[in-house]
Amino acid sequence: MPVNIEHEVIKLLRGVLSLDAAHPLDGGSALLGSVAELDSMAVVSILTELEDRFGFSIADDEVDGHTFASVASLTAFVQSKLH
Repeated sequence: MPVNIEHEVIKLLRGVLSLDAAHPLDGGSALLGSVAELDSMAVVSILTELEDRFGFSIADDEVDGHTFASVASLTAFVQSKLH
């Protein structure tokens, strides 16, 4: 069964940011500037979790504010790393 990348990204975000169901997340959800829990330390934790979960490495210069603009942009980043 293929992995639903967006679903996995949302699950990872919920875990790292401790977001419950009261904070809806889907592909169109804005992240940076919209989710108070998403600070610089959370970004580092999310990147580490993405590396562990999906088995790739992320270089510092691969990530910028656009990567964390929305769930969709973060999902697209993960997908680009997998192909």
